[in-house]
Amino acid sequence: MQAQMQAPAISTGTISGGAIWTGRILSGLAIVFLVFDGGIKLVPLDIVITTSQQLGIPTDLARTLGVLTLACTALYAFPRTSVLGAIYTHLRVGSPLFTHTLFGVYLALLIWGGLYLRDERVRALIPFQRT
Repeated sequence: MQAQMQAPAISTGTISGGAIWTGRILSGLAIVFLVFDGGIKLVPLDIVITTSQQLGIPTDLARTLGVLTLACTALYAFPRTSVLGAIYTHLRVGSPLFTHTLFGVYLALLIWGGLYLRDERVRALIPFQRT
């Protein structure tokens, strides 16, 4: 006997088609960026080496970070594991505030925003009140 899937404890109502597609587009943009970012870390490009050195990350970790980025992106891309993939974080050390330090915040807003708009489970976790 298979267990039945249960609905979220907090109902957020139906998600509009526009919200679902906006969420898919935002998530798609984040996925494309993260695949690119993870992919270039697998190849010893000068920009990867230079950026790693500027951030104080040992350059021999670039491939490991690339694999981790791609793994987290894959988790995020598949609906059943998307919440786990959204936990991925990006740290910046000693970089300009708005362009580098807050870049992880911008990316997180893009990832979580897309997920919030397309997944009722996330909307149940973060129930914004409408006035």
